Amino acid sequence: MSDESLILRTSRLRFVMWNEGDAPLVQRLHSTAATTRYLAGSAPWSPEKAAERLRGWFEEQARDGTTKYKLLGEDGRFIGRAGISRFGSEQFELGYSLIEEAWGKGLATEAARALADWFFESRPASAFIAFTHPENVASQRVLKIGMRERAPILIDGVSGTAFELTAAMRSGSNS
Repeated sequence: MSDESLILRTSRLRFVMWNEGDAPLVQRLHSTAATTRYLAGSAPWSPEKAAERLRGWFEEQARDGTTKYKLLGEDGRFIGRAGISRFGSEQFELGYSLIEEAWGKGLATEAARALADWFFESRPASAFIAFTHPENVASQRVLKIGMRERAPILIDGVSGTAFELTAAMRSGSNS
């Protein structure tokens, strides 16, 4: 991996921009009932859906300077995706998804914290949101990086809970 694709690094994670041939990685990430049960559609992704989503991430990065990035472990292996991208026309949204082998190790929380710091240091927006399925308790624990529950939200016919983090809240939680 070249350093030019490196977006962000933590002690255990590297956030890098996708390559054009990464659709099979995206599909593998979202290929099981366990990894898609809380996503809209609740079904494993087809190769076409993975390729479409990958194209969308390239478009978001070109337009907004941020997207959902490829997430690599400290050994360079693919472990998922994580990032902040535009949601609607005026908000940004934190999102992440890890392969099952990476669950329960604090990696999603580490990614979310790093992304929050990076976002507020490098973006003009003063807040971002995240949302979870009401039954996705693990994801709700990740959002305890200082986010506060905002309101119920309906996305693609699935109800969820929206959370928010502002720059002011973040600076208050880091002091």
